[in-house]
Amino acid sequence: GGGRIDKPMLKAGTAFHKYKAKRNEWPKMRGVALNPVEHPFGGGNHQHIGKPSTVARTKAAGRKVGLIAARRTGRLRGGKATQALAEKAKEK
Repeated sequence: GGGRIDKPMLKAGTAFHKYKAKRNEWPKMRGVALNPVEHPFGGGNHQHIGKPSTVARTKAAGRKVGLIAARRTGRLRGGKATQALAEKAKEK
């Protein structure tokens, strides 16, 4: 192994001190776990987004969360899927 880096963080305090300098990186909260005043995906009786996660580039800054101006989403199907597999095989 790589030594010290491979060991897990055993306490939350360890992660706190690790990310102390970069304050907004930790803890990572999911949008669905927040309240509706804090995040567009927040609120509701179950932790679900409740609206499309793809959002247009022209939306307001507070609404631009999730997949911003996504060209496509979902699984590659048909010709593109085989093309992507062929490209991966070339890389190996």
